[in-house]
Amino acid sequence: MNETLEKIGELGIVPVVKIEKAEDALPLGRALIEGDLPITEITFRTSAAEESIKTLTRELPNLLVGAGTVLTIEQAKKAVSAGAKFIVSPGFNPRVVDYCIENSIPITPGINNPTQIEMALERGIEVVKYFPAEASGGLPLLKSMSAPYTGIKFIPTGGINQNNLCSYLSDNKVLACGGSWMVKPELISSGNFDEITRLTKEAVSIMLGFEFAHLGINEESKNKALNSANLLSNLFYFPIKEGTSSIFAGSGFEIMKNQYLGRHGHIAIATNDIYRAIAYLKMKGISTCLDTAKEKEGKLKAIYIDREVSGFAIHLLQK
Repeated sequence: MNETLEKIGELGIVPVVKIEKAEDALPLGRALIEGDLPITEITFRTSAAEESIKTLTRELPNLLVGAGTVLTIEQAKKAVSAGAKFIVSPGFNPRVVDYCIENSIPITPGINNPTQIEMALERGIEVVKYFPAEASGGLPLLKSMSAPYTGIKFIPTGGINQNNLCSYLSDNKVLACGGSWMVKPELISSGNFDEITRLTKEAVSIMLGFEFAHLGINEESKNKALNSANLLSNLFYFPIKEGTSSIFAGSGFEIMKNQYLGRHGHIAIATNDIYRAIAYLKMKGISTCLDTAKEKEGKLKAIYIDREVSGFAIHLLQK
């Protein structure tokens, strides 16, 4: 898959922006970066789109900027010349799509039926925009419509909000979701960029769904681990489940049979999507310890990060 499209998948959410004044572009871009979502799709629905893209790509190189509502080849040319890294169209215009493919420009054309999916597959397109998502039938339609097609991913847009975001992203054929609830035009035009940052952080938090999973406690031996687990069980009626390297007392305590990472033990943090969580933490300068990765059926299920909190190592856990 194209590197830009892979990045969109890592970020998970594409803020779809309608901007009336080009001077609002820079504070908007900064608000998105501060909100931990360095990406935006500037729609060609206003005359400020081209200049906004120029400003953002020039001043904020870490922001991934694309152009949306691209209806003509001329608009595609303007968007790319301004610095747009990807093109999004509401429908499947063969002329626009073919132009972008011929010029190696990542494009996600809009589809909402199988015929359009097959038009995309015929051209080697790996990602399409499912639009308008909710009005077309939502996630149930997407699931049934996409069932015969294994080589394509979708970016649902239209009616996506904080209430249905995770439902869409839980589908393995959904690469990311497009939405405008955190970048509403009235918030931009009124200069309420603090609220945009707040709503963006909220969206990222909902997407990642970080939750405390369990506390790991390091012991020096199997016997000491069993004694600790039995004590927790006797006091609080926690059921005991012994594994190869540890003993669980209930679901909240994992007693390690030997000293492992962390001076005292570890804290397990569950997440909706471990791959997006890793990408999110990487943006904050935190890497993962690859030698600690655990997989199940070929998919990553757990991995430690390179930070401790009060003597406890931290590992991510796929929900």
